[in-house]
Amino acid sequence: MSRRVVVTGVGVVGSCGIGRDAFWAGLSRPAQGARREVADFDPSLAYDNPKEARRSDRFTQFAMAAAAEAWAHASLDSAPLDPERCGVWVGSGVGGISTLEEQIGVLIAKGERRVSPFLVPMMMANANAAAISMRYGLQGPCENTVTACAAGTQAIGNAMRMVQDGRCDLVVTGSSEAAITPVAVAAFSNMTALSSTGRSAPWDVNRDGFVIGEGGAILVLESEEHAAARGATPLAAIVGAGSSADAHHITAPSPGGAGAVRCMSMALRDAGLSPADIAHINAHGTSTPLNDAAEAEAVAELFGTPGPPITSIKGVTGHSLGAAGALEAVASVLSIHNATLPPTMGLTDYDPELPALDVVREPRPWEPGPILSNSFGFGGHNGSVVITPP
Repeated sequence: MSRRVVVTGVGVVGSCGIGRDAFWAGLSRPAQGARREVADFDPSLAYDNPKEARRSDRFTQFAMAAAAEAWAHASLDSAPLDPERCGVWVGSGVGGISTLEEQIGVLIAKGERRVSPFLVPMMMANANAAAISMRYGLQGPCENTVTACAAGTQAIGNAMRMVQDGRCDLVVTGSSEAAITPVAVAAFSNMTALSSTGRSAPWDVNRDGFVIGEGGAILVLESEEHAAARGATPLAAIVGAGSSADAHHITAPSPGGAGAVRCMSMALRDAGLSPADIAHINAHGTSTPLNDAAEAEAVAELFGTPGPPITSIKGVTGHSLGAAGALEAVASVLSIHNATLPPTMGLTDYDPELPALDVVREPRPWEPGPILSNSFGFGGHNGSVVITPP
């Protein structure tokens, strides 16, 4: 049994905009600063009870706010749903790290009896998925992917499978992250992963690392039959997914992007498409020297040069770690909806040592077609999904 999987709702909390319209507009505006934080975020808006918001880490708050928008966008409040056939699969890279850091400070300063009893449910990486399932009464599988920067993309691929295989009629999926904390920033800085200039510049000759970001994005996936039965309008379809391991190094990608090539190829085979069918690539594009080079080489090997138009939205959003893949999947759905490709902001001088790809530098009108969205994470985790017009 293999059912077509469609997207019927999206929601997003990003540093460039909260809500899908603001987020989309923000993707075409330059962003500045050494950190891409979500400003003016009111977590209480996504909760029935302000106390619940206070007992949730920021990464869960982002997921809940994005889920509320996606749920409303999909017109699910009055939909006849079988809760046992509705699931959740949401990812995160590090979970509630801000709560953990805060409570370690409490332990050191005030002693063990002052540590919050809510520490564990707030810091656990599956807290975002659990909160969504409880908020909407979804009693099917409730699972979580924790694969560093590939978490969001792999969560979406896993959710697609649950609908495709008939286990669920509807799955809420995506990812969230809130890791702009003192210890996390110090750790990334000391491993020289962060840009010393505070500039996110994918594929630029002077790129020197990523700019850390945060946020969350949620998609509602349904079988095409389920969506049609309740009169929902599909926004896009998820038609294929790939997942592979570099089996090479804890942080560096495999030489030449070999793992990325396997992952992208797997996603294309799963979708029943060839490289020539892909109309756009939403790249991982972190602005780090090794990862940008590996992905560019992988894309050139599989698609040739210049290949399909390619964008990295991280020039605006920065790298939001486990949330990145979901943010980029929502950007892909919005690219289809708006018949426009977002630009790669921050890129000034393309690195001449890289293969000559067709990098989108300004918003570009296009005829919507299949999009390949990539995420490649620390530990050698690779994820790709294929998103098409509905």
